[in-house]
Amino acid sequence: MRYDVLILGAGPAGLTASYHAAATGKRVLTLDKASRPGTKLLLSGGGKGNVTNRHVESTDYVGEYPSFAEYALERVTPDVVCQELKEARISLEEREYGRIFCTVSAHRLLDLLLTRLPRDRCTVRTGSQVKAIHHTDGVFHIDCGTETWSAPQLIMSTGSPAWPQSGADDSGLRLVSAFGHRVMPPRPVLVPLIMPPDWQLAGLSGISIPVRIACTVPGSPQFKDSLLFTHKGISGPAVLQISCWWRKNAALTIDFLPDENAETVLDNAIGKATPLSIFSRRLPERLCLALLDPALADRRAAELSRRQRAAIADALHCHTVTPSRSEGLVKAEAAAGGTDVADINPLTMESRRVYGLFFCGEIMDVTGRLGGYNLHWAWASGTVAGEAVAGHGKQ
Repeated sequence: MRYDVLILGAGPAGLTASYHAAATGKRVLTLDKASRPGTKLLLSGGGKGNVTNRHVESTDYVGEYPSFAEYALERVTPDVVCQELKEARISLEEREYGRIFCTVSAHRLLDLLLTRLPRDRCTVRTGSQVKAIHHTDGVFHIDCGTETWSAPQLIMSTGSPAWPQSGADDSGLRLVSAFGHRVMPPRPVLVPLIMPPDWQLAGLSGISIPVRIACTVPGSPQFKDSLLFTHKGISGPAVLQISCWWRKNAALTIDFLPDENAETVLDNAIGKATPLSIFSRRLPERLCLALLDPALADRRAAELSRRQRAAIADALHCHTVTPSRSEGLVKAEAAAGGTDVADINPLTMESRRVYGLFFCGEIMDVTGRLGGYNLHWAWASGTVAGEAVAGHGKQ
């Protein structure tokens, strides 16, 4: 059957592109191999989609060319997303670090993405596994085994292989490679990190505290947020954030007392106060026992030399460790890598190699950090791609 636009992937990006592509009368077919659309969306944000962030910039994304996202982020701002959701009577709440969540189930958000599609112009078919794509005489032919669909324009929105338990895989990236596009190898991000078995802080599972964390990868930012000790290593928002920049063999530096200066605290100690008693009022005692030198932990702070105080401060503020590895794509909320954006026009999301081929969402080498950035990229890139195939995108 012939359509104007074919879209592979019925996640937030694909459904957003469907809506905008149909805005001026395009006949759109959106295909997804899953049994229902929006599987990952329903799992995001604890089931209440972290839909955007009050502060979104291209520097919040990782990839070989993060600046690629600038036009789409200017076209679709956080205010645009919030206004659309409020008009649909989906209430929102802003949490720490500008993270904006729905106050209702993500099912309500998915319902909006589906019900706003014009039924006379948009069709969504699930359970459609693509066997092959052929591009002949300017027309894309999608072979799903028992059925074949055709259109002069195709939008790839198949996502990344992160969270394979949700049905995600790299099949979309393999199809992209067949078109001659370079694909950056996917790597897990927004993922817990596993520590070596002899780590000094092993055995602290269950402790959660605010920290400041950084890694030795050039250009990596630092983050202040919560860290959670696990049986295998560390997790929590701070770790998920830094995992976007972390690479194998890179070291982490963790400041366990980000809001105080440990040397100043020791200088102000009075009486019989010891480093252990002082810092156990600020940090869990188990953590203090693991961090502090036993030869110094129980000595009176007033008796410590300047060098000894500096050593204690270094242990608290500059704990350095090299993770063994991450917990992999099975535990990752997203994957960096994907289609090389050097061959994609950022103003339209159209391939520079294949006329009529477009991209949106996580299939591209643009991945956001924790806090609503990936869903925002879905709205932004889906809007730009959908408008471009409808003839509304800037060329």
